Amino acid sequence: MSMMLDRHAAMLARDGWCVFGRALDPSVLVGIEADLDRRFAATPLCKGAFYGERTKRFGSLLTRSPGMERLVMHPLVLEIVEQMLLPWCERIALNLTQAIEITSGALPQFAHRDQDMWQGPKGSLEYLVNVMWPLTPFTRENGGTRLWTGSHLDQDIAGLPEDEAVVPFVRPGDALLFLGSTLHGGGGNVRAAPRRGIVVSYCLGWLKPFELQWLVYPPQVARHFSPELAALVGYAQHRPNLGNVEGQCPSILLRDHVPEHLPAIDALRRDQAEAAEMFIRSQMGEMG
Repeated sequence: MSMMLDRHAAMLARDGWCVFGRALDPSVLVGIEADLDRRFAATPLCKGAFYGERTKRFGSLLTRSPGMERLVMHPLVLEIVEQMLLPWCERIALNLTQAIEITSGALPQFAHRDQDMWQGPKGSLEYLVNVMWPLTPFTRENGGTRLWTGSHLDQDIAGLPEDEAVVPFVRPGDALLFLGSTLHGGGGNVRAAPRRGIVVSYCLGWLKPFELQWLVYPPQVARHFSPELAALVGYAQHRPNLGNVEGQCPSILLRDHVPEHLPAIDALRRDQAEAAEMFIRSQMGEMG
């Protein structure tokens, strides 16, 4: 299993994308699609050239289908994502969950890099990893995701020729992973049937996420999540001391009773905690 994970992580680092075939039983995706079917039907088409005016999108998927936790917390996918992101953060965070339906007649989406929503330096770190879970098979004809292999290696190039894009064939149960630095876009759909998929995105834990998870999943919702899932959606501090509530881990908001008065408690990296303790001991020595 470790060799398989390392192989997929190596492909992701080399090409900017990879396919994790049969990551889940397809029946899981069938169940999720059934849960989302009414929402797909009721959701209006997007507005704007970027989202696509023949495309439907909606989020908050952890509250719309119980099967979504299987996608978000997939242990092997999380291991691959962490290999990509943990060099630059103390913990990863959920960036978004979004259902996408590309309807018949949709044009190809503007090619882009998802990391460009953040204005930090590019090329020296990765900001996020996307995981696309097909609900219907993805093909070039029905709007499958277009990817430019190796485009993450030169991020100063704004666009690349359309004929250089690849469209991996992926089916329900497969996971298509690609970096936030990889140039990509949804495809045009010339078929009669829509193309449906779910994207689950993970980012560095110190970033503001695309979908504001703590508003999408407020405490009264997140207290029903597992501790691991609650932490992933934002009920955890990113050391040192980032994302706290009254100086404490925001998971305290998931308790049945939250005290009105709370002490602030350090949440430091080990090296910082050791340095702070050493400083205090030196100060006490001087005073003594």
